[in-house]
Formats: sequence, C-alpha cells, structure tokens
Amino acid sequence: MAVIKGTKISGTGTVPIKTTEKGVTVVIAQTVVWTAQGYGYEAMATSAIASLIVRPSTLSQLTLYNNTIDKHFVIERAFAHNLVSIADGQFGIWLCVHPTGMAIPGGNDITVRNSLSGKSPNTAVGIVDTAESVADNGWFPWGESGTSVTTTVPGALAQALVNGRIILPPTAGISIQSVGQTAVVTTTCGFHWFAVPTNELAVS
Repeated sequence: MAVIKGTKISGTGTVPIKTTEKGVTVVIAQTVVWTAQGYGYEAMATSAIASLIVRPSTLSQLTLYNNTIDKHFVIERAFAHNLVSIADGQFGIWLCVHPTGMAIPGGNDITVRNSLSGKSPNTAVGIVDTAESVADNGWFPWGESGTSVTTTVPGALAQALVNGRIILPPTAGISIQSVGQTAVVTTTCGFHWFAVPTNELAVS
C-alpha cells in the first residue's frame, strides 16, 4: 500500500496526506484547525458610539493591538452593529492597519471577549480599546454597508469578511470606524482574529 506524504511548512520531515477510500484528498480549512488549537478570539465594545459623517482620521472607534512577541494576528472579520438610528439610516465599516511600532493603546477595557474553542478567554492576548487616538496610516472601506429600517428597532449589522487578508505582526494594530449619513446612527463594533504562532505562518 502506497503512502502519500507532504513536506511540513514548519519544522522538518514529512506527514501523511489523508484520502477517502476512493482516493479523494481530505482537506480541512486552516481556520478550523486554528480554532481547534485555541487560536481564535473575538472582542467587541458594548457602548453606542456615533458614526462619523466624514472620512476617518486620527480617532478610532475600536483598536486591536498585537502585544505578543511570537504571534501574528490573522484578522478573520470586523463587524459593527447598529444600536440607534433614523429610518433607513446607513453606515459602513472603515479599517486602518497600523504598522509595527505603533503607539500602544492607553487602555485594555474591553471585557466582552470570547475564545472560539470553548475555553476561558485569555485577555492577555491582544490589547483592545475604544476611542483611541491613532495615526492616520490610511483608512479604507471594507465590507458591505448596513441599513436600519426604523428609528426604534436596532439590529442592522455590517461586517467585513477579511478572511486573513490583513495580518498583524507583533506591535502592529488595526482600527475600525463606522461612517454613516448622520451621527444619529450609533454602533458597537469588534474583531474576530486568530493569534497564530509566527513559525506556523512560514511558507518557506
């Protein structure tokens, strides 16, 4: 019986490649593996913050900072939930990636955190804070906009499915802002990320 093996992307040696009885290669999404390994985290603010009605600059609604020395934060998604609005109020998500060496956020007061593998959340992984003064390293709109239906019923949700297209090495960060047609539109927002050991992201 032949055994097919592949080369590891980190470390040395080879590992078996699994197939079904009919020879179909068995694959699993890397994000599922990272979740099983306990690398997945979510954090969000709970207070309502007014949307901007201009392009963001040096104030973030929420900032995530990589305070580790040996992990990269692979951003899975960013999201914003509408709390107060007007009829047909619209808002969208803007993100700004801050390069390594950014100023460390002054607080770490976000208590709504989850580990995505059923463990107690490790609040030491990542600094998350609201209303931070940040460098304007370039803001860009991400994801689709949300639209509220009435002035009294919240619930519109906008999310940016980043899917790993933003990766934060140690001392780098990311900020989010909500931009709408009026400051009456208020939102809470957050991030979903994977804290992946740096050596597991090596590709050569």
